[in-house]
Amino acid sequence: MIVLWRVTDRCNLACSFCAYDRRLPGPRTDADGDVVRAFAAVLGAYRRASGEPVLLSWIGGEPLLWRPVFALSSLLTESHGIRVSATTNGTTLHLPEVRRQVLASFSELTVSVDGFAPLHDSLRGWRGGWRRLKSALITLAAERQAVGSACRLRANIVLMHDNLPDFARLCEELADWGFDEITFNQLGGRDRPEFFPEHRLTPHDTRALTALVPELRARLLARGVRLCASPAYLQRIEASAEGQALAVPDCGPGERFLFIDEAYRVAPCHFTAAELGVPLAQIRSAHDLAGLAVRFARARAARTLRVCADCPSTQVFSKFASLP
Repeated sequence: MIVLWRVTDRCNLACSFCAYDRRLPGPRTDADGDVVRAFAAVLGAYRRASGEPVLLSWIGGEPLLWRPVFALSSLLTESHGIRVSATTNGTTLHLPEVRRQVLASFSELTVSVDGFAPLHDSLRGWRGGWRRLKSALITLAAERQAVGSACRLRANIVLMHDNLPDFARLCEELADWGFDEITFNQLGGRDRPEFFPEHRLTPHDTRALTALVPELRARLLARGVRLCASPAYLQRIEASAEGQALAVPDCGPGERFLFIDEAYRVAPCHFTAAELGVPLAQIRSAHDLAGLAVRFARARAARTLRVCADCPSTQVFSKFASLP
């Protein structure tokens, strides 16, 4: 089982395509460490009872700004046998102690990199960010080898019309930094609709991407780097650009994937939290956790969710798989 938990909506960057842009007004919240600790025990009990591996992934905002991130990651790993990962903007990876903690506590680290220096720094509102990120990642990869850590390093790219022409060259650059895996998302319009129209992938862009991926994947694989993208995932991206809906009548909600949001709601994905979310306080045991899939299936059978008529959930379309 994979559990994605948004533990903070604070961020120190100003990404014009993101809902957690530091410039946006409104309150910022962090998950309560005691609540996370209590649910960690439930996850541990579930893992032992089911025999199923569990990965808990911290997201934000910027999760490495969340104060208890490393202490709780160590607890999950050492006391409950749960693998831990995080998705980060990389702004703290220049700090030796942060890198040490990442290698000691995490099974995976995903770092957001959207382009070469001028574009990346502009998109993220981080002057000199590309240079600092490159230095930190090369150092982190070398330190990983030195200490024998098994932490997987993954780069994730938000693909848009602006950076698609440099996508292949960017992937080759990221391979030089020491990443093991590269993934990508298409720019979405839900978080910042004002940014989306000018920068979205066009149908021509997505057809070019689909044609490019197999050969690029082979080149990267020869260097020991895995480019992830299943045929279904590429089809999802093409359909979005063409304005075609892809319905998913039954994704097996809650069977393999859970999302926990800032309001402590557990849902099958980020997009169904409002309709299907179950208060985390109701999940007190491994039995409660195991019963979520049935609970979600019944809730979906009882009502039609508009979002499921054009499913945007990347995990449903096998984002992390690779082409044959």
